[in-house]
Amino acid sequence: MAVALVARLLASVSVSGPRGILRCNVTPSLEKCFSKYFSSDSCPKRPLPSYLAFLNKQRDHYKKKYPELNNQQLMKEIGRIWRELPEPEKQHYEAIAKSEWDRYKEQMAKYKSELNPAEEATLKQEKRIRRQIRKEARIKKELTAFGKPKKCRSSFNIFVSEHFQEVKGTSNKEKFHALCEEWKNLPSSQKQVYSQLAEDDKIRYENEMRSWEQQMKARITSCLQNREGPTKQERRM
Repeated sequence: MAVALVARLLASVSVSGPRGILRCNVTPSLEKCFSKYFSSDSCPKRPLPSYLAFLNKQRDHYKKKYPELNNQQLMKEIGRIWRELPEPEKQHYEAIAKSEWDRYKEQMAKYKSELNPAEEATLKQEKRIRRQIRKEARIKKELTAFGKPKKCRSSFNIFVSEHFQEVKGTSNKEKFHALCEEWKNLPSSQKQVYSQLAEDDKIRYENEMRSWEQQMKARITSCLQNREGPTKQERRM
């Protein structure tokens, strides 16, 4: 399993430079996460799977029931409750999800039939972007499983992470735009504090990356020396 995972990661990391340093091609940023990728606002929205429908309906209930849990712990607890949910209750949410999915497919077919050639090309481009985003997310998750250090943050990233919860706004997008404006108007003396934090984080990242790259190169070399490549079964994983 580990060998197959290393083999898949070889497509997303490259060895370059005089020292043969590993470089990952996935470079998502905080600004990218909040960007508006898609122009087809009238396109039918994909329905939520059964678990997410359950989560949205029960989140507030369990948040009040377990006030001592932080958000991450709460999500784990709700996930456990969902896994242990009696089958009749789970089937209720699955039936709702199936009904929503059938309705979505009908709406999508009607939507596509009304597109002109330019709109159809735009929709295809948006699908390609979505696939690329999902691919980068999978690669990032796999690299994290191999202990890849967290990428260093910019001064603006650090500012956003510190103030995101307290800023006013009804949606993440509104909060982000509000912080963008606040950052633009922030005095240089205060920005300098975040610049120093970013510089410290960059040093941390470079030190951790050097150690991680050496470990990854040794692991890849060992895999390549011990076998020619992953088996057919592993390639399917």
